[in-house]
Amino acid sequence: MNATTNIRDILNDFFLSNISGDTLTVTEILLNMSAALLIGLLIFVVYRVTHTGEVYSARFNVSLVMLVLVTTIVMTAIGSNVALSLGLVGALSIVRFRTVIRDTRDTMFIFWCVAVGVCCGVAAYVLALIGSMFIFLYLMVCGMIRENERCLIIIRGTPAALSDAEKVVGQHYAQKAVLRVSNINAEDGTGESIYEIASNLREKYDRQAGTVESLLYGSRGITSISIVRQEDEVSG
Repeated sequence: MNATTNIRDILNDFFLSNISGDTLTVTEILLNMSAALLIGLLIFVVYRVTHTGEVYSARFNVSLVMLVLVTTIVMTAIGSNVALSLGLVGALSIVRFRTVIRDTRDTMFIFWCVAVGVCCGVAAYVLALIGSMFIFLYLMVCGMIRENERCLIIIRGTPAALSDAEKVVGQHYAQKAVLRVSNINAEDGTGESIYEIASNLREKYDRQAGTVESLLYGSRGITSISIVRQEDEVSG
């Protein structure tokens, strides 16, 4: 009985001693929020400069800066207060985010903002700044790497027309287009051929000698030509 009472007293003393937490001064709060705002604006610029998608979302970029500030507020409020941190974990656990992230890079930017907010909330400004600079340099280097997006050229028509189209596609793209799928429908006597080629190579050869669609347009037996660009992003 005495052992149980002693344990309870120890736990009560531990939590009660951390209820009030450390008292923050206005200067400390301003320093935390100012550092978070400055680094958040850096993230804003980096996201805008390194964005490679077709549709740039200014609202999402603004939300990133807000996420840094909100995380900083939460971390500044928690400090070393154990009771408050447990209460915030319980409160935030009921929040569900249903927004679909279209690009995997956007998810990494969200984690970046949360990490910066945590650092600024505990006054680790140097860590937040140096870490952000390393991420920025990494993104700049990755931006110089050639994209590996691919295009699918889908040609439909009669077997004879598809055979002629294979020669045209091979000559036009200097044998760089790979035939991935070739099938013939015995019922209606039509077929389909699907070629794969890197997007940058397709654009290069199309600029030099015209598009493959223009070369095959009007060919007897060709019913349709489709160009499908494969990307990592998911359109909604």
